[in-house]
Amino acid sequence: MNKKNILVIDDDNIITDSLCEFLSLEGFNTDGAETVKDALAKLQEKRYNLVITDVNLPDGDGLELLETIKSRYPQTVVIIITGYGTIDSAVKSIKQGAYDYLTKPIIDDELRLAVERAIHQQSLMSENERLKLQLERKYSLENIISQDYKMAKIFDLIEAIADTRATVLMAGPSGTGKSLLAKAIHNRSSRRNMPFVEVSCGALPETLLESELFGHVKGAFTGAVNNKEGKFLAANGGTIFLDEISNSSAALQAKFLRVLENQQFEPVGSNKTEVVNTRIILASNRDLEQEVKHGKFREDLYYRINVIKIELPPLCERVSDIRLLAEHFLRMYCSQNNRQKFGITDEAMQHLERYSWPGNVRELEKVIERAALLGKSRFIGPEDLPDIIKQLQHQKQTTYKSISLKKALAEPEKNIIRQALEANNWNRQATAKALQINRTTLFKKMKHYGLYSEAEELGLV
Repeated sequence: MNKKNILVIDDDNIITDSLCEFLSLEGFNTDGAETVKDALAKLQEKRYNLVITDVNLPDGDGLELLETIKSRYPQTVVIIITGYGTIDSAVKSIKQGAYDYLTKPIIDDELRLAVERAIHQQSLMSENERLKLQLERKYSLENIISQDYKMAKIFDLIEAIADTRATVLMAGPSGTGKSLLAKAIHNRSSRRNMPFVEVSCGALPETLLESELFGHVKGAFTGAVNNKEGKFLAANGGTIFLDEISNSSAALQAKFLRVLENQQFEPVGSNKTEVVNTRIILASNRDLEQEVKHGKFREDLYYRINVIKIELPPLCERVSDIRLLAEHFLRMYCSQNNRQKFGITDEAMQHLERYSWPGNVRELEKVIERAALLGKSRFIGPEDLPDIIKQLQHQKQTTYKSISLKKALAEPEKNIIRQALEANNWNRQATAKALQINRTTLFKKMKHYGLYSEAEELGLV
């Protein structure tokens, strides 16, 4: 087993040497420091499991050093020592994140016990962090995190098609991560070292979109005072991601079709044909098949881009992912903004899991970012969430139609069973327990509603 590293900080070098010698005999690697500056330098050079620091130091305060350590090195545990111990100072140090508080003169047995407990705590913290990272690696693709079986299927599909030239069409509501998936496909392909260019077709006026994509020559239109290279040329050799493709005009769709067919196009106002080698990924939050039926999208272009289609489910259909994502965003924004939060309370999590999330993952991320920045407690509670999320989501009232009660209740029951299965990763025993029914009853209902055959097709049973 690797020896644990301990840094001892005291302006009295006799105390520092004495503590280092004692802890070395106990089997630890020890270093000493007499000032805050020296301590910070050593912390940058080596990872310490435990820091033992005096409160009064020549160039600073031990409690201020504690705050710095908790911010920069959250996996390091701190014990405070002082020759002027009071209850107030002890409480203050513990509140600020110290694991323990010892007064001088230091008694060997007390120090030994405090260090053993602190090292054990640090080991638990490190193991917890390791398991979290392991879980995120297991259920993640780039910056996309999920444990939902539908997303797992999408991850597998991306791994299979990433290093091909196949055109990819992504469908699904806004905020579900289409841009992140496009980047994941690019980063897993042999084009990863070439440009990745993203264009939102809905963010530009139609008159500018063609120029933005294909470029233009000087004098092509009013305001074209210079030649301009378009996004397709900028992405040559790499990948271009065209979001909101359904917003493009019929003329532009025709030009897209030509690029897809032979990788050729002419800049606006030019007769020169440009040839590119660009992987094309497209996305739409509208149903393109319906757009084709209504004459708003070219049928031949739809069939040309519908080679590999990825349907991204909304967050309300991935209830089991809400906790995973919320905890991930909380860690991310706490790290970025030097905030210390220990987690999300069960009550707050229930509100998050009950909310419908019309803005999907993007909306959840912003809610957690706001809570991390403005929350006053060490835990995110219901008081840190927007009012709309805390409101109970009532089922819409429906007008009675001539239908039996059994049939009317069938669809809601099926939906509840499906949601419970998804929340428990399709584990029937856990689902039956959550629904407070026996496994046999659950199995019969799954067969009745076709959920068992669906699970078989997905390899979940």
